[in-house]
Amino acid sequence: MLPYLISVVIMASGLANQPQELASHSLSLKNRYAVASVNEIFKYNILRTLEINGYEFELKPGEQFAFHDQILPEYAPSVVGKAHYNGAQGFKSDGYLMGDGVCHLASFLNMVALQAGLETYVPKNHDFAAIPDVPKKYGVSIYSTSATNNLYITNTKPYSIKFKFSIEGDQLTLKISELSTLRVEN
Repeated sequence: MLPYLISVVIMASGLANQPQELASHSLSLKNRYAVASVNEIFKYNILRTLEINGYEFELKPGEQFAFHDQILPEYAPSVVGKAHYNGAQGFKSDGYLMGDGVCHLASFLNMVALQAGLETYVPKNHDFAAIPDVPKKYGVSIYSTSATNNLYITNTKPYSIKFKFSIEGDQLTLKISELSTLRVEN
């Protein structure tokens, strides 16, 4: 009878399934590019990606995430981003690329995922251009028609992982948390 009572108390107190934060980082949307008009397009495309893909997702143990749907065979099936970075989905061009700026979001995601202890694979680094607030070693080149211009994240943990983006003013924050369930055996 006592183990059951402990289980009820733990569940009632809300301690079960409490996310434990593994990593959290913020990124300014004000300094994506030195030219203000281009910065606004980068910011818009980053926010558009989050609108299409959602501001949070979860990876179960062993699951993989791909930033877009052109995937290397070893990463299929994966949890996949739905954005294609084209005009049909409402993305904008700064005169260079449609969807320009999404490499910043992918690089930011890569950096925080690595800080959380997750496994990432970046076939093509974005070291050809600086990404403010993200060291070059975390850079990810994104091109929606190429599996080698993608970001792959694998949950190697024995528990589910939650990725949650939030925006406050011009600050984009990503929190990565473990979702572990506290179990009490009867």
